[in-house]
Amino acid sequence: MTQFRPTRFAFIATLTAALLGSVSAMAEVKAKIGHAMPDTHPQATAVSKFAELAGTYTKGNVKVQAFHSAMLGSDEKQLQAVQAGTQEFYIGTLAPLSTRVKEVQVWDLPFLFQNEKEVYAVLDGASVKKIFDKIEPSGLVGLTWTGMGFRNLSNSRRPVKTAEDVSGLKLRVMANPVALDTWKSIGANAVPMAFSEVFTALEVKALDGQENPLLHMWSNKMQEVQKYISITNHVYTPVALVASKKFWDTLSADDKAGIQKAATEAGLLQRKLLDEGDRDVIGKFKEAGVSVNEVSADDLRKVQDKVKSVVEKFKGQIGDEFVTGFVAEIEKARAAK
Repeated sequence: MTQFRPTRFAFIATLTAALLGSVSAMAEVKAKIGHAMPDTHPQATAVSKFAELAGTYTKGNVKVQAFHSAMLGSDEKQLQAVQAGTQEFYIGTLAPLSTRVKEVQVWDLPFLFQNEKEVYAVLDGASVKKIFDKIEPSGLVGLTWTGMGFRNLSNSRRPVKTAEDVSGLKLRVMANPVALDTWKSIGANAVPMAFSEVFTALEVKALDGQENPLLHMWSNKMQEVQKYISITNHVYTPVALVASKKFWDTLSADDKAGIQKAATEAGLLQRKLLDEGDRDVIGKFKEAGVSVNEVSADDLRKVQDKVKSVVEKFKGQIGDEFVTGFVAEIEKARAAK
């Protein structure tokens, strides 16, 4: 009978370990997540947290690398890359999909929300899940919705405290028909423009102003080229964390569950950081020499009256039934104490 010598045993053990290590290495999946915000923005913190948690919750099977500051391209380019499967994850606006998925435009309707409580109730509700269902044929898997903030107005010409103060201002707005019609109805000279071009246009006075969430403005240094901010809270802009369906379909059920858990927790972290940041950033703007103006409830009602026709026009285009359900979720949250 052949003796099982220690040297032979050691060799087999080493070979087995090497083979197991090779299988483990083969099982490891590398992925990228990109977004457009600079690394000083709360979203960057949340994205980095997602990358960390994805590794933890998949037990090291999925290694996610985070890319901030539009290093992987604009929102539109990143969405296209995720659809094509050349980028695995993206967090940001779904506005580039609005021509094919009309329901995305519901977020552009003005003055739907009164506060973040209402927003977050809708972000966790049925309507936004329907939007995720609608985008799946485009090659995207929706993982979570999170916040970006209420949009407010800034400009370099004059304080805006009434609807009349907007008249004649040349404002960059999002390149979608709802935003364009909204600002034109108020009296602005609305100009669609990629956000990457906005700072320079403001700097050389090709534009008077723009509208974005406060933390978005601060992180992108609007305080250097804008003198006035008006707190209008006219639209709430959310963002979605989505995965490439081509990539998603290659993952095991356990890895999908781990990534979903990471996405949900990162999204909740982003909401928390945004809420904290919004409370602080107005003081930072004032310290930087920016005049921050409140718009009275009476004047906001006048603005709302001017944009009612826009809401009615696009309600039909987006889908009466969908918009009605969306608004019902807001009203339910508003009534809850």
